[in-house]
Amino acid sequence: MTGIGKADDIPTDLKLDDLLEELQGRLELARDARDRVHGLLEAVLAVGRELELDQVLRHIVEAAVVLVDARYGALGVIGQHARLSQFITVGLDDERVAAIGPLPQGHGLLGELIRHPTPLRLPELAAHPASYGFPPHHPPMHSFLGVPIRVRGEVFGNIYLTEKRAGGQFGGQDESVLSALAVAAGVAIDNARLYRASRTRERWLTASAEVTNGLLSGVPHADVLRLLADRAREIAEADLAVIALPVGEAGELVVELALGETAEAHRGLVLPGEGSFVGAALRSGQPLISADVNEDARISAGPLRWEGIGPAVAVRMGTDEGGVRGVLMLARAMGCPEFTPQDAGPLLGFAGQAALALELAERRRDTEQILLLEDRDRIARDLHDLAIQRLFATGMTLQSAERFIDHPEAVERVQRAVDDLDATVKIIRSTIFGLRVRDGGPSGHGLRTRVVDTVEQAVAGLGCTPGLRMEGLLDTEVSGEVAEHLLAVLAEALSNVARHARAHAVEVIVSASRTDLTLTVTDDGAGMPAAGMSDGGMSDGGTSDRVTRSGLANLAERAERCGGTFAVAPAVPRGTRLLWQVPLKQN
Repeated sequence: MTGIGKADDIPTDLKLDDLLEELQGRLELARDARDRVHGLLEAVLAVGRELELDQVLRHIVEAAVVLVDARYGALGVIGQHARLSQFITVGLDDERVAAIGPLPQGHGLLGELIRHPTPLRLPELAAHPASYGFPPHHPPMHSFLGVPIRVRGEVFGNIYLTEKRAGGQFGGQDESVLSALAVAAGVAIDNARLYRASRTRERWLTASAEVTNGLLSGVPHADVLRLLADRAREIAEADLAVIALPVGEAGELVVELALGETAEAHRGLVLPGEGSFVGAALRSGQPLISADVNEDARISAGPLRWEGIGPAVAVRMGTDEGGVRGVLMLARAMGCPEFTPQDAGPLLGFAGQAALALELAERRRDTEQILLLEDRDRIARDLHDLAIQRLFATGMTLQSAERFIDHPEAVERVQRAVDDLDATVKIIRSTIFGLRVRDGGPSGHGLRTRVVDTVEQAVAGLGCTPGLRMEGLLDTEVSGEVAEHLLAVLAEALSNVARHARAHAVEVIVSASRTDLTLTVTDDGAGMPAAGMSDGGMSDGGTSDRVTRSGLANLAERAERCGGTFAVAPAVPRGTRLLWQVPLKQN
């Protein structure tokens, strides 16, 4: 009873104040919890409304910063080899981001969540064993909270938050709210990826139909290849597209077409089957993905050509069973997202359908060629069996009628008519021969292949392997006659270098524009005598000079026959540069 009396001695107003304070505190906690739940629901709705993946990712990190009252936030997307392929930041302006330098790749504390995908909360991030400091110009950061984002059971990326605005550190409620947001983010990301995949699939199907229709409707082969590369570059959001076609027997490939950034550095290159990215794709038969072609061990041959380029993917056009048509390679600028297997799958299907369309187009052209040749045979047969026989008969009739003609002038006219008939027969026979000529033998191979063969044959005499670059539609735009002249000029030029130049390096460039065919042969040898620089490069002097003079005169004569030009001049800093250029006939 005494204890009860003491409790009753406590003033009533004091107990009421304590109860009110406790009630107010609980109301504030409930209000805070309500606000957080409302904020979380609003964030989930805002994130779920977007269908474009890039916008979804940015909305996620922006909502996370607001929900837990953080100063800085980031979302890292995990790419190949457990490295970050994207890093979206909030709280840093563009100037600060540029000053900090390249975006993180997933080392240090950021990599801790990649290696161990569970929520991580730290009062001082610098104290964690995986932390090794910040780069220059990076703002100071202390408190840290990170949670993984899972999509269909797989870790897609991580949300990173630092610097609680109210001071102190992130609490358990912050972790719970952020984990709940991460679950909703996984659903939103999955929806956005499905939406992007369906749109991308539709675009690939449309592009495939466009390429197929172009080939089967008779659009020039070169225009269809350009359409193929352009559509692939556009749909895959690439900066560079390259189509390389097999050439020769050694497994080499020539870059037939290159579009986009740094395309000039690739166009016309002849690349080996081993030591090049496209060569590896040709041998593999599977899509090849490179996070950075500058560091890719599969690329060891060819000139430097990857400046400013980073991620790349290459797929083979066709199969071993159906025939390999070439390789399609796409690349993005350095710092852009890597290509994923999800990107490579539709690209492989697109390239395969394009290869099938190319095969069907070639079969159609072969059928048309057979029909044309059969028609030529019929015409030739009719000319031989009908026209020539009648001309012979007419000529013989006129000759037999000469003895019945007494007037000398009439006899002369009959003889002229007989001669004209003989000339006409010769013309018709020549026409028949032309109609019956098939493309066969060495001329049946493409000009690109024959250029490669000519250069390879000169290697033994030169003592070095010439650099070779081929540009333009050499196999389709250069006529057989001009091609023969070009090959003869190339062989003679390389022979002259081998015999006279004592060169250590030789470069050959064969280029076909819309109007001209150009051959350039440059060496770093001893150079031509001063007199040899005049009159198309012909020199005066001893036996060697006379041989050179005769060879160069032959090259100049071949250029003149084709209506072109020929010149020999000193190269810079030393050596000789030969330029042979002829016009191409317009179709």
